[in-house]
Amino acid sequence: MRVTVFGSGGVGGYFGALLARAGHEVTFIARGPHLEAMRARGLQVHSVHGDFHLYPVRATDRPEEAPPADLVLYAVKTYHIPETVGMLPRLLGPEGVVLTTQNGVEAPDQVAAEVGVERTLAGAVWVVSRIEAPGVIRQESAFRRVVLGELDGQLTPRAQAIARAFAEAGAEAEATAEIRKVLWTKFLFIAAIGGVGSVVRLPIGAWRAVPETRALLEQAMREIEAAARAEGVALDPEAVPQTMAFIDNLAPTATASMQRDVEAGRPLELEAMSGAVVRIGRRHGLPTPAHAFLYAVLKPVHLQALRNAGAG
Repeated sequence: MRVTVFGSGGVGGYFGALLARAGHEVTFIARGPHLEAMRARGLQVHSVHGDFHLYPVRATDRPEEAPPADLVLYAVKTYHIPETVGMLPRLLGPEGVVLTTQNGVEAPDQVAAEVGVERTLAGAVWVVSRIEAPGVIRQESAFRRVVLGELDGQLTPRAQAIARAFAEAGAEAEATAEIRKVLWTKFLFIAAIGGVGSVVRLPIGAWRAVPETRALLEQAMREIEAAARAEGVALDPEAVPQTMAFIDNLAPTATASMQRDVEAGRPLELEAMSGAVVRIGRRHGLPTPAHAFLYAVLKPVHLQALRNAGAG
């Protein structure tokens, strides 16, 4: 399979490397020192599942140089979607498809608006990985899971074939006829814990049992549950208590990824998290006070990080 990885950071770089190691023809779209290092020294993966090194690596910062792809693994951050999504049609081969990997629930439809529903697969990814240094990916979680599916809810041979390719490369992967439900169930967790954790800025053990803060967390989840229902997605009836129980079992030192972005001064995926809940709620006439609060408090933090990144 001919694969183009658009966004070669922790997610794209890691799963793209797995596919390349498995024998697929992979082109990485990257930039800056990470690109330079991959061109010069290849891509090094340090993983709890075993280290490996890819060399040589096909890598470019010019999407038009990538050969027509059977699969585009679209792994940019959500705040980079507006500036990159228009490049996707030219990356696809005649039967090519784009697989989204972003957090949140809006990216698949943003991609489908550019390439068509028939050329879009939605994906949900669970992995802990990051760029450790230019040309080096550090993967730290026992889990490395990909669930993908068609936007129309069909379980198609192509979705199953792509899931099989990930599985044969070493990931836990499956195709599903309920990808919208999968995305919203993940969203219920990450948008709530990410928003609250980013405001509190303490490890979860310091705040999950504080009654007032716990009530804010549950309210944030209930707003997402209501938004999903309004969008026609039926989450499991016990989705909120099950997610609360999962959070209660996290290590007390755990922090959400968006919280870590706040602490590091990086831009936030805020528009795809609380921003999306507020927008969807407004569209359906639903009150979303918890996420409106989280969005209002965190937006200046995000804007400041964007200004600092531009200055750099």
